[in-house]
Amino acid sequence: MSLNIDKELDTRGLNCPLPILKAKKALNDMLSGQLLRVVATDGGSVRDFQAFARQTGNELVEQQTAGAEFIHILRRR
Repeated sequence: MSLNIDKELDTRGLNCPLPILKAKKALNDMLSGQLLRVVATDGGSVRDFQAFARQTGNELVEQQTAGAEFIHILRRR
């Protein structure tokens, strides 16, 4: 399945809570239904983005691990 990503965010090298804060800021500038792809290297980001999605109502569409990188795709509520 190919997703049409509207915005991409590179948070490689940043640790919690920076990937979440940057994603929150990016989502605020997006329209409802648009997709944000976040690439992170912080292993804790997997559970952080799960909690973030639950707390904010944004949909966590997909999470992947690619080597040392964690990819999170969120749909703006």
